Amino acid sequence: MTEVDFEQINAYQRYKLMASLIVPRPIALVTTLGANGVANAAPFSMFNMVGEDPPIVMLSINRLTDGRLKDTAANILNQGEFVVHMTDEAMASKMHACGEALPSHVSELTHVGLTSAASHTVKPPRIVEAPVAFECVLHETLETPSRYVFIGRVKWLSARDGLIDTQAWRVNLRDYHPVGRFGASFYTTTRDRFSVEEVAGVAAPPSTPIDEI
Repeated sequence: MTEVDFEQINAYQRYKLMASLIVPRPIALVTTLGANGVANAAPFSMFNMVGEDPPIVMLSINRLTDGRLKDTAANILNQGEFVVHMTDEAMASKMHACGEALPSHVSELTHVGLTSAASHTVKPPRIVEAPVAFECVLHETLETPSRYVFIGRVKWLSARDGLIDTQAWRVNLRDYHPVGRFGASFYTTTRDRFSVEEVAGVAAPPSTPIDEI
């Protein structure tokens, strides 16, 4: 076994190991609204669901090297609202392009060619091309020397037509193809799927279709 004492390595080394080993990670393409009224969009892979009662998600945003805040973090602290979008294969390249550093008066949505639409419960817009959008208000904020961790409470969900069955409360996973962040600069798709029953050579029970949750 390779053994690493995290107390004996620096923050950059810890980041390199953790970010390349804790994979794949879902990607949040987050829209916020600047004080100047410009919509900002940026991708973050230190993101996940935390719970359902209340419905909360976690978004972790690092400080810049000079200690300044990224626009997304500054906007969330100022406005207390943001929209988390899941990214699928069709919009992956535009999601990646939203990570480019732009002046705060330039909207990444316009820059990369994504379409905005009014949200239902918050001021930041949602992205039309995204398969899923979670409208969030700031529930709690944690701060460390290197980053802010925002806990967002989901107020509204918008999903592409046909993706959600709101009678059975199931998601049509057959038509849902989000991408995830892998190590270094790599991304990964979610097309290679399996059930534990299939691997063990046992058919999945009828009550739990493998293409739905």
